[in-house]
Amino acid sequence: MRVLVIEDEAKTAGYLRKGLAESGFRVDVARTGVDGLHLAITSDYDAVILDLMLPGLDGWSVLRTIRQTKGTPVLCLTARDRVEDRVRGFELGADDYLVKPFAFSELVARLRAIMRRGHAPEPGLLRIADLEIDPVRRKVYRAGTRLELTPQEFSLLYVLASRAGEVFSRTRLAEQVWDMNFDSDTNVVDVAVRRLRAKVDDPYPVKLIHTVRGIGYVLEEGR
Repeated sequence: MRVLVIEDEAKTAGYLRKGLAESGFRVDVARTGVDGLHLAITSDYDAVILDLMLPGLDGWSVLRTIRQTKGTPVLCLTARDRVEDRVRGFELGADDYLVKPFAFSELVARLRAIMRRGHAPEPGLLRIADLEIDPVRRKVYRAGTRLELTPQEFSLLYVLASRAGEVFSRTRLAEQVWDMNFDSDTNVVDVAVRRLRAKVDDPYPVKLIHTVRGIGYVLEEGR
């Protein structure tokens, strides 16, 4: 398994190279966005670990260009932990997002997971059953029909769809979609999911958004 690390901080780059090599990966390291982009589009990698705060050409631009040319899985690794940054990364086509400081074991687990999932049929496009999500144009279709979603509904749907089959607790959804700590006395998440279901699921025979009793919600086909 061949991995490209695009990271400008020498200590972090060395730590990643050593740890990944010990975990059985073949590792190339680029210290600038320009060098990293060149390697990413001219060589074949099983995954790219991409720092977003790079000198010269930033990680956002690197990610955008990779997605325009190749479907290599990309794990964004960055100190930027705002919800808006995570959403922007996913909208540009990132497969996963890990905030510094991180546990190396989690990074390896996430890296192996995005390698198993592979990449979407089209850059940045998500498809689950007859549901299609275009994060770049922020458009959603179900069975070929355009769904009109609010920005919040779109963010909620995208978070669930980007990790289809994974159960999200209400607390986790509140943190990722609303950037807030979840208060168990409020039902903001449940109300938002109910409204989203009214548009995404209610008009169609196959339901995609499911409640996992006592835990939260999951988006998947045929549960």
